[in-house]
Amino acid sequence: MDHLTDGARLPSPRGATEPYGPCVLLKHGEVVLKGRNRQRFVQRLEDNLRVALRGIGGSTWIRTPHTITVLGGQVPVADLVARARTVVGFSSVEPALRVPSTLESVEANALAVLREACAGRTGTGFAVRVRRRDKGFALTSTQLERHLGAFLQPRIDGLRVDLTAPDVTLTVEIEHRETYVSAERHPGLTGLPVGSSGRALVLLSGGYDSPVAAHRAMRRGLACDFVHFSGAPYTNPSSVYKAYALARELNRYQPPGELHVVSLGKAQKQLAVAGAGRLQVVAQRRLMVRTACALAGATGAQALVTGDSLGQVASQTLANLAAVDQAATLPVLRPLIGWEKQEIIDQARALGTAEISVLPDEDCCSLLAPPQVSTGARLGQLRAVEKRLDLDEVVEALLANVQVMRPGQEDEPAPVADAGCSVPS
Repeated sequence: MDHLTDGARLPSPRGATEPYGPCVLLKHGEVVLKGRNRQRFVQRLEDNLRVALRGIGGSTWIRTPHTITVLGGQVPVADLVARARTVVGFSSVEPALRVPSTLESVEANALAVLREACAGRTGTGFAVRVRRRDKGFALTSTQLERHLGAFLQPRIDGLRVDLTAPDVTLTVEIEHRETYVSAERHPGLTGLPVGSSGRALVLLSGGYDSPVAAHRAMRRGLACDFVHFSGAPYTNPSSVYKAYALARELNRYQPPGELHVVSLGKAQKQLAVAGAGRLQVVAQRRLMVRTACALAGATGAQALVTGDSLGQVASQTLANLAAVDQAATLPVLRPLIGWEKQEIIDQARALGTAEISVLPDEDCCSLLAPPQVSTGARLGQLRAVEKRLDLDEVVEALLANVQVMRPGQEDEPAPVADAGCSVPS
């Protein structure tokens, strides 16, 4: 499975091989468990990797000989590593040297790689790990580990063998036509390739929770579009700017999804006038879910994703979540349902979304919110409020004025404030 990668899929001529030298080994994660369907998941993984490589500034190539993907090209390895680490589905990302499968070549390149890894260290403990896929190679995996250990140890000052807790682990993977030598390993994102489980629509606020929920959904193979409900025309567009920035950051981990912005302010006022009272927050959450389900039909989404965490706030009690679910016509997925707030914040920091979420904004959820929110909303009461409105007409009006943005795409203009919204100076 040999390809040149520049956005198109170009097979290499029969018998052709890529040049020896620096490359990146991408170890497959959960994909290896997929049995007869594995090839479909691997193909999705490669397609997502091609998307991640767009605009990298040089030609690249991808090969998938077994349960690994090999990435190389006329691009610095550090840049390849950075792009590959944003692709969901790889368990590890390892800079490596691709060398001929001869004992002499493996010895010489193993020495070069290990010297670089040990530079600046003293008393370095090392271990050698060999995986021999080419059973025709002269030495077995265990024999080659011992041979390389004995060959390398006296050639580097201060090097010592440590098989229990080595400072540096040299890995050697022997294929039929080439061998990969590496002494550096970065964790991958694991999970299923984005898009292999279908498509979802994420209810994206400006807080910590929903971006983390979106990322967890991506790691289970869901390609995500986003919908953001602003309080326009009664709030400024700061929440829209945040949602755009969050969607752009999240799109680093998937083929870019769209951001749909819905101005909810007038509908929120209608609910308040209809006497929602303490039910206001739950009633508007039900309206958001109704609107998102209708929007999902246009985006091809098969489920909604929210950042709800059970009991975190008054609107996220079990009774209120059940009341919101009753208004949905699609499954509502809650990846963070059992997470604590600090766990969510820590994950947001790791993702790079926390710096955006902490920025001030005018959140639509605080607009017209009552002093006390009902923690046990009853369907009968909610339906009584909703009957005072023509919900189909309200949803239709909301969808008629949706703004569609494509964060993360080069030709996407900056977000423009809705009519009636003041732009902060």
